[in-house]
Amino acid sequence: MSKVYYKSADDIEQLRKSATVLSQLLGEIAREIRPGVTTLALDKLAYDYIHDHGGRPAFLNYNGFPNSLCISVNDQVVHGIPGNYELREGDIVSVDGGVELNTYISDSAYTFAVGEIGDDVKQLLRVTKESLELGIEQAVSGKRVGDIAYAVQEHVTQYGYGIVRELVGHGVGFKLHEKPEVPNYGKRGSGTKLETGLVICIEPMINMGKAGVKFWDDGWTVSTADGKPSAHYEHMVAIRKGVPDVLTTFSYIEEVLDKKN
Repeated sequence: MSKVYYKSADDIEQLRKSATVLSQLLGEIAREIRPGVTTLALDKLAYDYIHDHGGRPAFLNYNGFPNSLCISVNDQVVHGIPGNYELREGDIVSVDGGVELNTYISDSAYTFAVGEIGDDVKQLLRVTKESLELGIEQAVSGKRVGDIAYAVQEHVTQYGYGIVRELVGHGVGFKLHEKPEVPNYGKRGSGTKLETGLVICIEPMINMGKAGVKFWDDGWTVSTADGKPSAHYEHMVAIRKGVPDVLTTFSYIEEVLDKKN
């Protein structure tokens, strides 16, 4: 992971443009989430969409990653490689994407339900997304990374869920992964101080069961050690005084999902 990079006001506006393309892409992905669709078909959609909007997939060839999206199904936590797997009724699928637009890099993720899912899994998704929102509330100048981490941890542990510790959020913008690391567990008042110009990704990765994970032989995929489902949501946030500036949005996704329902 590279050093801490602080962004100017102009940098942040350029990042917002990249983030908008990514957010709109995830809205297009939402249209295609249904039983029978392969994860590779979703990846091709992303590749074409990003290029059609003047960008480059930030994940493609990053440290050798072979695709434009990380697509992780059910007990896969993150970094799943798209392939011939056909989505099935009752699956959950984390879609994590990145866009490089005019050298500025955005990063965001959303966990989708495929058709009808059980109430226990619905709760996992809801609580994980809520923990992201609570973490974002702490992402203002003068706070510390530990304040974000504690807010996520405090919310999800009351449900007995496991918080993945091997993987964390991160700085972003000029490079895909910058400092500081942004874990989903920690102590209030600890860690890197949040200052104006810092741009970070907050991304709770929460397991229905235990916190433990296993790393696959493909060198990328990470799944839960106990085989239970995992949820993952991610927003990109610019640190400002008083109010967090969330550069990515789930509004395009939610508009599509509202119409589907």
